[in-house]
Amino acid sequence: MQKTKRLLAIEKFISEESISTQEELIRKLKGKGISCTQATLSRNLRQLGIGRIPDGNGRYKYSLPEKIRSAEKPSPNLNIVPVIQDIVEAKGLMVIKTIPGNASNTAFFIDSTGRYEIAGTIAGDDTILVIPRDGVTIQQVHTCLEIILPGIHEQVKK
Repeated sequence: MQKTKRLLAIEKFISEESISTQEELIRKLKGKGISCTQATLSRNLRQLGIGRIPDGNGRYKYSLPEKIRSAEKPSPNLNIVPVIQDIVEAKGLMVIKTIPGNASNTAFFIDSTGRYEIAGTIAGDDTILVIPRDGVTIQQVHTCLEIILPGIHEQVKK
């Protein structure tokens, strides 16, 4: 659980701030109550696909891979959320119900974001099984889905 919390925090810091060193990132994590060694942070950065890019001032900063950056800001033409009708939790797994014929494209979108929290999906005609990675809680999967599909939980409440 600590690892998933740390990975989410790393993504959040890098997407919202200009961070140029691992030491700076470790300090920010400690400020959120997340302890981490430099070696662990280095492995986490590699796992998330985070690299360094020029910051425009002659220095470098960490940057999220394109698939995560684009997942955080879905295309305005992407209209997946309205097809989702319900979300059901079952023994650590999640089932998403969609309008008939829409589960496959929704599952494909979820998988293509490459989020750490989700090991994969299985889709039928109107049902998606979302399988979280070991150690990832259902609440963390909900948070992940809200990041990649903003408004999903509001849609389901209607």
